[in-house]
Amino acid sequence: MREEELIEDYIFSHADAEPEVLYRLDRETHLSTIQPRMLSGHVQGTLLRMIVRLMGAKQILEVGTFTGYSAICMAQGIEGSGKVHTFEVDDEKEGIIMRYVREAGVEDKVELHIGSVVEMIGEIEGEFDMMFVDGDKREYPKYYEVLLPRLRKGGLMIADNVLWDGHVVHEAKANDMHTRKLQEFNDLVARDERVEKVILPLRDGLMMIRKK
Repeated sequence: MREEELIEDYIFSHADAEPEVLYRLDRETHLSTIQPRMLSGHVQGTLLRMIVRLMGAKQILEVGTFTGYSAICMAQGIEGSGKVHTFEVDDEKEGIIMRYVREAGVEDKVELHIGSVVEMIGEIEGEFDMMFVDGDKREYPKYYEVLLPRLRKGGLMIADNVLWDGHVVHEAKANDMHTRKLQEFNDLVARDERVEKVILPLRDGLMMIRKK
């Protein structure tokens, strides 16, 4: 077994056990989708749940639901009333998302929106305590421009995949828009004095952004 696999197994064995419903969702995602690695997974999901609880977050926005793993985790972290508004552009994912949301018992805390958050965010009123951005990497700069004004003061935005398998540290090819836009996003956040920020090297990189 490779060193990375040994470390991963060690991490899993020293964390809370994965809830059975999420284990089944993980398995079905790997069996039925083309890019199962897009799923947040147990460690990242546990971190998101814990952050929600630590913040006491009530109003949460997610960009990029995929099969619903991270949305369920964040909903599980909400104490009392609250809502995860999660946006997914692929309407074919709605079936699996809502089935597992119901099985996890968080259907009253998850509202699925099918479509672009950039186009639909105006349909939701108020500010958000926390945001998890994991949508189209080419849209990250646009997400930031549109969503930051909707994040409350002291609120937290978490952006996933900001290291992009290490590609962001190299000059991007002209036709590699994913890397180019992620570099643009990372630089944009780094220069923004309205926020505190740090990149955590967890999985493919999590950018933690706190609005001052």
